[in-house]
Amino acid sequence: MATPSTPLAPRPASPADSEAPPRRRRRGLARFLRNRAAVAGAIIVLLVIAAALLAPWLSPYDPVQASFMTVRQAPSAAHWFGTDELGRDVLTRLLWGARASLLAGVVSVGIAVAIGVPLGLAAGYFGGLVDGVVSRLADALLSIPFLILAIALAAFLGPSLTNAMAAIGISAMPRFVRLTRAQAISVKAEEYVEGARAIGLGHYRIVVRYVLPNVLPPIIVQASLTVAMAIIAEASLSFLGLGQLPPAPSWGSMLNTAKDFVSQAPWMSIFPGIAIFVAVLGFNLLGDGLRDALDPRES
Repeated sequence: MATPSTPLAPRPASPADSEAPPRRRRRGLARFLRNRAAVAGAIIVLLVIAAALLAPWLSPYDPVQASFMTVRQAPSAAHWFGTDELGRDVLTRLLWGARASLLAGVVSVGIAVAIGVPLGLAAGYFGGLVDGVVSRLADALLSIPFLILAIALAAFLGPSLTNAMAAIGISAMPRFVRLTRAQAISVKAEEYVEGARAIGLGHYRIVVRYVLPNVLPPIIVQASLTVAMAIIAEASLSFLGLGQLPPAPSWGSMLNTAKDFVSQAPWMSIFPGIAIFVAVLGFNLLGDGLRDALDPRES
């Protein structure tokens, strides 16, 4: 606790935010729960996660075992979503494919955050040469369309789910650099950061204790929205043969196979397409709801 003879210690939260953190969290949760679209998105995301985690128990068949007695069968009581060109159950492969899509989304965003946030903090807080180098690098990467850059990196690294996740993460990283930099520039001008400098705190402690916590809300929102973008990117890379490789199930590779059987077996393309649409919709609705709930301007 500060004494009368020493400067007042800075607060880790913004001075404009006078409410106690637990009360702010409750108000944010209440705003989120009032948003029906956000709640629907959260439910969709939870269902997709549950399907991916419980795939071994929910799957009625082996996802890679071919059965030439059931090739391209229409949806029925035995195969709710029909079978593919090798007689494999489409529902089973969708459940297992959710694992690849969610893993790609979460890991890719984790890579983007792990690289982009520290670079953005350094650029925004220190400015000068550091800001110039980091900003020019981010601008150079942002000048290339996200999906084109991801395809180029995945083609360079080679086809595999691991390389696809790395390519998507690097492609998404500049978005977090730019966002974090802008937030850090705004936060470092606040009085409580100036107070931290006045009492002699080092740059590392100031960034970790006072700058980073105040830039986290927009980063969390951006991360949730980027997961949806990463799911589409992984499906696109798998569709092009640069992501999850057969026979391992992936929604994108399932669509790639289904394109040759659209007229004979339309269910092979309909259900993977619906799965991608629903998962992306869920993460987008969740991200929009988090943005509204974490907005400090909302009362």
